[in-house]
Amino acid sequence: MTERQIQILAAIIEQYAEVAVPVGSVMLAKLFNVSSATIRSEMAKLEELSLITQPHTSAGRIPTDKGYRFYVNAINEEQVNSVPQLDRSARAIEARVNTHINHADRAIRSAVDSLVELTQNLGIATIGDELYMNGIGNLFSQPEFMQGDATQAVARLLDNLEPWLREAAPNEPLNVYIGSENQIGKSSGATLIISRFRSPYSDNSYIGVIGPTRQSYGKVMRLVRHAGAMLEEVL
Repeated sequence: MTERQIQILAAIIEQYAEVAVPVGSVMLAKLFNVSSATIRSEMAKLEELSLITQPHTSAGRIPTDKGYRFYVNAINEEQVNSVPQLDRSARAIEARVNTHINHADRAIRSAVDSLVELTQNLGIATIGDELYMNGIGNLFSQPEFMQGDATQAVARLLDNLEPWLREAAPNEPLNVYIGSENQIGKSSGATLIISRFRSPYSDNSYIGVIGPTRQSYGKVMRLVRHAGAMLEEVL
């Protein structure tokens, strides 16, 4: 892939995350200051690589799971190799958790609640043998999950999340499972972003969010990573 194709893919992903409609060549042409024909040519190459797709004739393009994976890998590498930035959102999580540092369960719940508010996703965490969950309304208010089949697929994912976490045992500080990469709910169109951390309950405690594949990945990955690292440090 050329550098411009990488940038166009990133622009499609970021714009689609914001507006939830397929991204057209006219908008991208203005963004990159090139002709619409040039953008359409680059889009065709990205489609050949199965990184984007056209949901229906005359529509713009949306990312595929493969396209999201390419993008997420790049973001993850960038975040791992950079100095963590404590912006207002990260500080908000810290402030909330620090009020409960002597009560591990409350600290973990407060971190989840903060992630729910900041990402508008469903938040989850393991607290001993319990799976704490908050923000289901956020999840099912997303346009992707308002139709019957998608709703049922996401519900199956949630019903089986706890045993799947035990079986999958994500072993990285940050793990991202995009759409069909999920071992359950492959057709749900959901992404699980989860961080492993050590707690008084287990060396393999987890905190994270579930939302549509249409995510602001940079922000959400950074906040989930920070929440896990912070909980491990204070607990």
